[in-house]
Amino acid sequence: MASEKKESKKLITKLRNKYRLVILNDDTFEEKLSFKLSRLNVFVVSGLSVILLIAGTTLLIAFTPLREYIPGYSSTALKRDAIRLAQVTDSLENQLNYNSLFLKNIQGVINGQEPLDLSDDQVVDSLNQSQINLSISKDDSLLRKMVEEEEQFNIPVEGRRRLNLESLNFFIPIKGLVTQSFNPEEEHLGIDIVAKENEVIKATQDGRVIFAEWTAETGYVMIIQHAEKFISVYKHNSALLKSQGQDVSSGEPIAIIGNSGELSSGPHLHFELWYNGYAVDPQEYISF
Repeated sequence: MASEKKESKKLITKLRNKYRLVILNDDTFEEKLSFKLSRLNVFVVSGLSVILLIAGTTLLIAFTPLREYIPGYSSTALKRDAIRLAQVTDSLENQLNYNSLFLKNIQGVINGQEPLDLSDDQVVDSLNQSQINLSISKDDSLLRKMVEEEEQFNIPVEGRRRLNLESLNFFIPIKGLVTQSFNPEEEHLGIDIVAKENEVIKATQDGRVIFAEWTAETGYVMIIQHAEKFISVYKHNSALLKSQGQDVSSGEPIAIIGNSGELSSGPHLHFELWYNGYAVDPQEYISF
């Protein structure tokens, strides 16, 4: 034990022994600089220098763009592109889901089923209308005609009945002359109203636009879903003032009377009123 203590004291003494580091001029042997050092001081300074070097390198890599040059670190540009692509993918997925719901709703209306409720969180912005090419080719017209003939309003005549709607108020969509009445036997499920050119068409009740697009045979068409399972249809318009997903109020302008579509023979409005999947005669409830 005594020998070990002596060795420890001797080691400590060696570490604390002072040494002088002298820098001389090689030609004149003039002393330029001198330092008093000990082995302990050298070890301490060297250790601190290594620690500071490691810490500085770590901070430099962690908080500067230099980390992108180290294998294993991802690029900031790649992260930004990945986030943007994820957002675009999510937006496209929402649009696809809404389009599927919209087509299912229109198909249900055509087949006489109860329309779906398109809530606000299901409505997304559609494409910019100015970027849509509305020109109709010959092949497109033939295809549209074939599909529309296969999916006509297939509702049995005995299923159509007069409804007790006296308690409901309907706004007149347009004032004019009724030239063709409601005739379900001939598959004319609405009435044709002739009015002045550029006359404004108005919504018959409060509701939400579930369809506002161009069709080959009936031109610019708007379909509005109302409360109590009602749907109103406006065909052959020259322009649409509302787009799908928008809410409208009773008497609010929604379109301009026109002569669009292959089945139109002059400026008029073809107006249909539906309840719970059944077409009803608008003249029984609205005075035109």
